[in-house]
Amino acid sequence: MESKPLKSSIDEIDLRLLDLLQADASVANQDLAAAVGVSPATALRRVRRLTDAGLIERRIAILAADKVGGLQALVEVQLDRQGAEHLDAFEAIAVVDAAVQQCWRTTPGPDFVLVLWVADMAAYNALVQRLFTQNANVRNVKTFFATRRAKFEPRIDVGALRAIDSGSRAP
Repeated sequence: MESKPLKSSIDEIDLRLLDLLQADASVANQDLAAAVGVSPATALRRVRRLTDAGLIERRIAILAADKVGGLQALVEVQLDRQGAEHLDAFEAIAVVDAAVQQCWRTTPGPDFVLVLWVADMAAYNALVQRLFTQNANVRNVKTFFATRRAKFEPRIDVGALRAIDSGSRAP
């Protein structure tokens, strides 16, 4: 994945706000402001600026997969033709499917890695038909069903962001 340096307008307070919001996006603005040592108006303005700049994509609730049930799968997809139009076409189909939680273009190896959640094996078989069997450009599919999730942390390490912004590498 391509990394872009942070804009020089992102300072330590912004990074602390981002870190806190990653831990709990439902925190009240007053509590957020107090945690970073600014006024509530300043915190609100900064969070809006970070959102408008695209650093905060959205605020969501993450469900406990072990409590919800269903099947989680990681799927490697290799296409027959890898021209940009073919990659774009498969990606366009995959990203609109509700069962696809994540869609990554990868290299080397498979062209895509998908993270899926389906209710049961029947739902997985229906997805296979929709995304893979009916697509003449799909050459190979390898699915790995999760038996246990040891870690799931969607948070981006703010310490690493500091290192990227300063042009150095994190340890």
